[in-house]
Amino acid sequence: MKDRMAGGIANGVASGALWGLVFLAPAVLSDFSPLQLAAARYLVYGLIAVVLLVPRWPALRARIGKVEWTALTWLSLLGNLIYFVLLSLCVQWSGGAAAALIVGMVPVLVAVVGAREPGAVPLTRLAPALVLCVAGVVLMGVEAMGSSHVQGSAGQRLIGLLCGVGALLSWTAYSVGNTRWLAKVPEVSGHDWSLLTGVATGGLALLLAPFAFAGGGHGHSGSEWVGFWAMAAAVAVFASILGNACWNRASRALPLTLGGQMIVFETLFGLLYGFLWQQRWPLPVEVLAAVCLVAGVVWSAAAHRPQAHAAESA
Repeated sequence: MKDRMAGGIANGVASGALWGLVFLAPAVLSDFSPLQLAAARYLVYGLIAVVLLVPRWPALRARIGKVEWTALTWLSLLGNLIYFVLLSLCVQWSGGAAAALIVGMVPVLVAVVGAREPGAVPLTRLAPALVLCVAGVVLMGVEAMGSSHVQGSAGQRLIGLLCGVGALLSWTAYSVGNTRWLAKVPEVSGHDWSLLTGVATGGLALLLAPFAFAGGGHGHSGSEWVGFWAMAAAVAVFASILGNACWNRASRALPLTLGGQMIVFETLFGLLYGFLWQQRWPLPVEVLAAVCLVAGVVWSAAAHRPQAHAAESA
């Protein structure tokens, strides 16, 4: 049991490190629209997923039917396309730090939902961890709103923040739904589920592409487009393929409430990559916010230890 939980936490951290790239891509490619970023990323993701899934399909065919494909399509829409478009808008209009801190609220919402599941750790036991996470998010929010690294008017920043809230809600719905579907299809590995999600997302990206690239290559040089597709491919491979596979393994190994806490690492790595891109050290308040977030995750992990449950039932 301990090894299973340790492996789940390790996969959760790894998925956070890989998913943190989604905060960097919109900043690096700020001259491209969020729709173009999403369409390119998920077209590449879908293509790679199809190639990797072909040799595995004969074994999966009997396990994946219309109901599963419908679920995969909705999960892909919520956790990939809608989430990434809204997140990219938040990064470009309100700054990467604002986007990271808003998405950092996902553990709070997921924990509230997960606490209602049978056998889950009561919300009262998770309260200190959640308070620490919220404190970290608030600290980062105060700093981000006064940051000199964000361009744009107050109205644009506000719209960006609202898009961040939308991304938060979209990802929360995906996180809960994906975990529940993984439990419904135990015979399908986390990696295969990720590839199936990629195929569904690629199909949606094909529908989005004509609108995203309606203007052709106008306004961008050939070298800029090369960099654009290179970044899209990198995010597709590392964040979508590898990151999703790690997340699915973590989701199966950890309780829903603890699995949701692992998303904090996406926030931390997103902040780290943002600081590296801006070529600056984090401010003391940003370090304090990060410490609060990590402390919240550690506290939550302690609340989910088997001996804690044993003590409750004794």
